[in-house]
Amino acid sequence: MQLAAIVVSLVLTAVGVALLARAVAQIYRFVKLGQPVPAGTRTNEPKQRTITLVKEFLGHTRMNRWGIVGFAHWFVAIGFLTLPPTLAQAYGQLFRADWTLPVLGGFLPFEMYIEFIGLATVLGILVLMAIRLLNLPTRPGRKSRFAGSTAWQAYFVEYVILTIGLAILVLRGLEGAIHHVEGYEAAYFVSYPLVAAFDGLSTGTLQNLIYFTAMVKIGTSMIWMITVSLNTAMGIAWHRFLAFPNIWFKRRSNGEVALGPLQPMTSGGKPIDFEDPGEDDVFGVSQVEQFSWKGILDFSTCTECGRCQSQCPAWNTGKPLSPKLLIMSLRDHAHAKAPYLLAGGGKTMEGEERATEEQLKDVPAAALAEAERPLVGTLEENGVIDPDVLWSCTTCGACVEQCPVDIEHVDHIVDMRRYQVMIESAFPSEAGTMLKNLEKKGNPWGLAKKQRLAWTQEVDFEVPVVGKDIEDLTEVDYLYWVGCAGALEDRAKKTTKAFAELLHIAGVKFAIMGGDEKCTGDSARRLGNEFLFQQLGAENVGMLNMAFGEDEEEGVTVERSKKKIVATCPHCFNTIANEYPQLGGHYEVIHHTQLLQHLIDEGRLVPVTPVEGLITYHDPCYLGRHNKVYTPPREIIGRVPGLRNEEMHRHKERGFCCGAGGARMWMEERIGKRINTERVDEALSLNPDIVSTACPFCLVMLTDSVNGKKNEGKAKEDIQVVDVAQLLLESVRTPAEPEDATGTEPAPEPAPAS
Repeated sequence: MQLAAIVVSLVLTAVGVALLARAVAQIYRFVKLGQPVPAGTRTNEPKQRTITLVKEFLGHTRMNRWGIVGFAHWFVAIGFLTLPPTLAQAYGQLFRADWTLPVLGGFLPFEMYIEFIGLATVLGILVLMAIRLLNLPTRPGRKSRFAGSTAWQAYFVEYVILTIGLAILVLRGLEGAIHHVEGYEAAYFVSYPLVAAFDGLSTGTLQNLIYFTAMVKIGTSMIWMITVSLNTAMGIAWHRFLAFPNIWFKRRSNGEVALGPLQPMTSGGKPIDFEDPGEDDVFGVSQVEQFSWKGILDFSTCTECGRCQSQCPAWNTGKPLSPKLLIMSLRDHAHAKAPYLLAGGGKTMEGEERATEEQLKDVPAAALAEAERPLVGTLEENGVIDPDVLWSCTTCGACVEQCPVDIEHVDHIVDMRRYQVMIESAFPSEAGTMLKNLEKKGNPWGLAKKQRLAWTQEVDFEVPVVGKDIEDLTEVDYLYWVGCAGALEDRAKKTTKAFAELLHIAGVKFAIMGGDEKCTGDSARRLGNEFLFQQLGAENVGMLNMAFGEDEEEGVTVERSKKKIVATCPHCFNTIANEYPQLGGHYEVIHHTQLLQHLIDEGRLVPVTPVEGLITYHDPCYLGRHNKVYTPPREIIGRVPGLRNEEMHRHKERGFCCGAGGARMWMEERIGKRINTERVDEALSLNPDIVSTACPFCLVMLTDSVNGKKNEGKAKEDIQVVDVAQLLLESVRTPAEPEDATGTEPAPEPAPAS
């Protein structure tokens, strides 16, 4: 038995170590196939990055959002990293059954730790296995987050961990028996029942059992090593190694996820100068090797857990996009194409082959065939990513928010969109109308710029306009950036007027632009038209800086803290605050709900009139997930007397998109259930009187769906969809005094919120 155990274990070890070394080298060369990133963007603040990595791993800050799953996974992950000493001891036990580790062997704290973490690992993996096994039959099809994952790989990894964990505990029991442990000892506080069970066996039998169990432990470990080494695309296994660098190299060193701003478009690791682009500049991504090395690392790190998929509004409404399946497709394509790329293969922008026939002569036929596949193409074209997958994304960020290994799905989707829009001109036709309107009129509706100020004639107070009523913004507290929807869309204009009136009541000095401002470019950028975004953004930044009193020619600059902007649209808010700094525009930007909460706290706005009814609040993605503004809207609702707030099942970090983000506002939904209908169905399940939000896009999408439900008789006729500013204004307005001795007319009843 001993000879067989030694031979089997050492042969498997030799093969496993050799293959693992080769696999590590392959993955390193594979990741390096990606494009460089701008200098310092992934390696800045190394100390902070290391702290973030330690926090995310030891605290399991992303996994623990999933309750028992995160708790169980923590013990499995810690066991994987801290139990290798038991593997070393197993090798020693092959040659001498009673061998113990030098120094650590017999050290009570170490022995107790091994006992505890060994049991915790076994229990943890049993919990994870049960969740997987129970999830598949009880949540079939799209309802299961494991749908589409590579099942055999997951089961293989789980059963390997279970086998190794059980082997550790059995070996502990055999060790206690062969060392003649009599009675309960702290060093065997978990495995003592096994010690007692093995007590009485002959020394020879115990030795043979130790040889055999050590062989099982080592052999299982090496079989795992051989299997994953032969499958370098096996993210379910490799994530336990690759997650560490992927988290360390994440976009933000402080641990925040890759949401908010999109990254500038780069080529060869350098931002593209759109005024004078280089001849070799690559616009967007049309081939997998054009992703950055961080993108390639992202694809390899995916553990196929499906958390992104379970939260995706497109997947949950029957559309072909699953963030998980998209990343898996890119990973599998990249790995299959790797031999071709490593041999020097690759195509120019014109589709010409860069490598010679001599260089490619030893490349496998499968890799050559993979190289001919278009990155984005239909099933008939043998494309890696179907166009319907690409255009289903609302860029809501739910996938990025939930991913436990910090994959940056939205950035990769937008990079592919950029090539399709800017080079191929291949995008949904409805979006073309929006782009033309932005180019010609500066707004998505194609309306004349003078109409941006029309709403100011519908309020009974003066709204100062920069350049007309005031010289510049040094005379006011805030620039109110009304935005295209707030100025031009009838439903959104109600929010605009309500917010302006609240500022007027509170005595806040504010002004608006004079109508020459353009759309911030949010929809154009997320559709993929980076060039148009740069144009619109540059014009707006120049205009804003001038309005704040800056003068480039005279070298006059203004501190960021003195350039205050408030926006009612989260998309404008996000773009001006997070993306205009890329264009030289640095401002202090807040959302209108943040300012309103501040004014209430200061006592400058006092809600007094009750607004009766049950209300549920919908989190706009670009206010919530992208910018972490969750509390102010709820604080405002909580301060309005008469309102009873009830949260929808999916809210805050797990809030469900309205379907308008990522330029989807301008595209028709032709596949599956409408996303706004799904969201409204969830809201109506609470039987609310009011559905509230804090975004003009959300307001439009939710209102359209609610009105449709009313027409079908599936919603109360008096249900309202309103912005929180409208609710607050209704409560701040106080009824006039009743008729008195002076003969004053009695006050009218307060109008209902609308």
